[in-house]
Amino acid sequence: MQYEIKHADKFRYVEVGEGPLMILLHGLFGELSNYQNQIEYYKDRYKVIVPLLPIYEMSVFEASLGGLTRFTHEFVEHMNYNNFILLGNSLGGHIATLYTLKHQEKVRALILTGSSGLFESAMGTSFPKRGDYDFIKDRTEKTFFDPKVATKELVDEVFEIVNNRMKAVKIIATAKSAIRNNLRDELENIKVPTCLIWGKDDVITPAFVGEEFHQLIAGSELHFINQCGHAPMMEHPATFNQLMDGFLAKLP
Repeated sequence: MQYEIKHADKFRYVEVGEGPLMILLHGLFGELSNYQNQIEYYKDRYKVIVPLLPIYEMSVFEASLGGLTRFTHEFVEHMNYNNFILLGNSLGGHIATLYTLKHQEKVRALILTGSSGLFESAMGTSFPKRGDYDFIKDRTEKTFFDPKVATKELVDEVFEIVNNRMKAVKIIATAKSAIRNNLRDELENIKVPTCLIWGKDDVITPAFVGEEFHQLIAGSELHFINQCGHAPMMEHPATFNQLMDGFLAKLP
């Protein structure tokens, strides 16, 4: 399904529905399609917002976790958003956590799924030679428990990114900055209601990572989805949304 890309100053975003605010942050190779099921499911009850993170538009010097977190803060301030639910997957979860640590007064609740910030096993420290489609296909399939979720369209998107030299450089710079930014000593400072939804078979941020987030964020709740990889909201959207609903129903 196609969504209108709205523009406000330097920001591009999707905004669908009416009601309490829900902001969704995608990961390093993320696209709007990653959250299609959540947009469709929640748009009748929430105003669902997906900012397009400028991972490929930032300069090489700005391409970092810090740069994307600052961008998220600038977007929230420009749009004058307050009291919102913040959901992030993978790198988007890392950004959501950093943002929450700095601006807890803005965040009504935090939902993390397959988040980086403690440990991740990514695609490696560099990209393969250009044109190695089979390698990219294999790595993309490993994102999921069921490799069929990695459609040809999705593999083609990743393949295009890693074969664009400047995009690849920015991806590597951002990924390395995320690895350097370990949140182990900061997570105890999160005081907002937090829900962790993890794929039991995630090989990028394995189950023990979700357990460690749970131990470090006081009062958080942790849910595992069986036969599920690094992107539960894509691989098991109905179960993911049901778990989210249960968490959201308990919010003040």
